[in-house]
Amino acid sequence: MEQPKPTSDEASDPGPDFTYPEGAAENWSARYGGAPPPPPPRGGLDFSSLFVLLDMLRRAAPDELGDRFSALIREALLTLRSLIDWYLERLDNPPAQPRVEDIPVD
Repeated sequence: MEQPKPTSDEASDPGPDFTYPEGAAENWSARYGGAPPPPPPRGGLDFSSLFVLLDMLRRAAPDELGDRFSALIREALLTLRSLIDWYLERLDNPPAQPRVEDIPVD
């Protein structure tokens, strides 16, 4: 059985403070069958709005500037990737303990 596709209002993100209204589970079961989906996760970082903003700026810029802006975004992402790789390597290989030498004091 093909499930109905959500309308644009149903597909939009309800936000972090969203709670289901009273009787929503029964309405969902009657409409679609089964239990309603879990509420959206709270907390955590959501970078989707930043990516949309960067894409909008890239598309709004003239062609030559858009190419440079794309290259800038690429370099920023490569830098972020390098930082993540460095941090993961640091987690995998903790630094060796420094050698301590006792020096007698007269």
